Order: sequence, then C-alpha cells, then structure tokens
Amino acid sequence: MVLMSSTKLPIDELREKLHDLDLRFDREMRARGFDPAQAENVALPSRLAALYAERQRIKAEIEALERKES
Repeated sequence: MVLMSSTKLPIDELREKLHDLDLRFDREMRARGFDPAQAENVALPSRLAALYAERQRIKAEIEALERKES
C-alpha cells in the first residue's frame, strides 16, 4: 500500500492561496462598489491595490514553476 504524503507541493499551496485571494479580492471589490472584472482599469484604494498586487505576484510564481516543470 502506498501512503500519500500529507505535505502539499509548493505549486499546490500557491494555487490554494491564489484561490483564497481571488475570492477575498472579489468580495472586497464588490463591497466597495467595484466590478472585479475592471480591476486593471480603475484606481483601487490601497487595501484593494495590495490584494491585487499579491494576486499578481502569486500568479507570476505559479507561471514560473509551471515553466520550470515543463
């Protein structure tokens, strides 16, 4: 019998974190009257801008890891 490791791969952890940030960002955008689809076209308040930047950073990390794997 093969036992699965309980530790996640770094890319899986990043994807999970990105998913959580996406949900949080969308929720906070809507709460402030913004359409999340327009995030790149509007000036965001500092808190939303920080979340947006964190999402972009994680997306870039995931892309780099995916390129490294292939």
